[in-house]
Amino acid sequence: MTEDDKLKGQSSGPKTIPMTSPLYLHPSDNPNLSVTQIIFNGNNYDMWAEAVKNGLDAKNKLVFIEGKVKQPESDGIEDNIELVAWRQCNAMLRAWLRNVIDPKLHQSITFSQPVDKVWEELRERYSAGNAPRVHQLKTELNECKQQERETIFEYYTRLKTIWDELGNYSKVKNCTCGAAASITQEKEEEKVHQFLMGLDTKLYGNIRSNLLMEEPITSLTRAYALVLREERHTSLTKVKEVRNDAAMTARAYGGGKGRGTNQRSDTDEGEGSPQCSHCKKYYHTEENCYDKHGYEEVKARERARG
Repeated sequence: MTEDDKLKGQSSGPKTIPMTSPLYLHPSDNPNLSVTQIIFNGNNYDMWAEAVKNGLDAKNKLVFIEGKVKQPESDGIEDNIELVAWRQCNAMLRAWLRNVIDPKLHQSITFSQPVDKVWEELRERYSAGNAPRVHQLKTELNECKQQERETIFEYYTRLKTIWDELGNYSKVKNCTCGAAASITQEKEEEKVHQFLMGLDTKLYGNIRSNLLMEEPITSLTRAYALVLREERHTSLTKVKEVRNDAAMTARAYGGGKGRGTNQRSDTDEGEGSPQCSHCKKYYHTEENCYDKHGYEEVKARERARG
């Protein structure tokens, strides 16, 4: 039975729209609602379209953009409830689409036609096809490396976004045979290798080598957790080193005055101590300035001097 047949069957009863009907609008539904947080900007059609369809499906309105709910014919009755409800839903869905499309694109889209026609126009104009997008995603995956100052969370999120979108284009159907577990395990191991390969070698080279030595190779979840733990440990170590260096410098240059660094007055701050010509702060020189050279470089110079 088609959606039209269902609606015709409903029209023979009391003149109300049942809550299970796609023609039903909830009291909370309004033209300002956003069915997704993703805004279509002309270049992200596939991701946006999936998000919109998911949002509309949750509201039992996906059949509208699929063209399965046609406009009921007028039977000459002014208060034809199905026709009125269809017009209201159609107008509501057009408003919802406008809300999740960049305003710069509004003038190029004909919103006055039925919402399924609006949806088809968007698909024909902006859907680039699967093959080019899959190629682009795989290229991005091969080039995905942890950037300087990028956290593990940020790097992993970029990777996962690519994995998830590639998964949407997969043509392999869910397998129920005995080989399913092996296929899933192989895909998991491939992701582990991709994650580890993209890590900053200087910071995580050791832990990467240790994880790759494990047999069988660890899971993606465990690899992420261990690398994240290493990141936090490294951050805490750096903070302690900075504090210790600051305390030692303060004692070296301010200890002879018989008071700690917090006891210096504005009038004698820096008295008898070096002042950096770069940052204008006391108790270090430009050669050892963290602001100019960075913490790692200054520490490397100190270690080299013994």
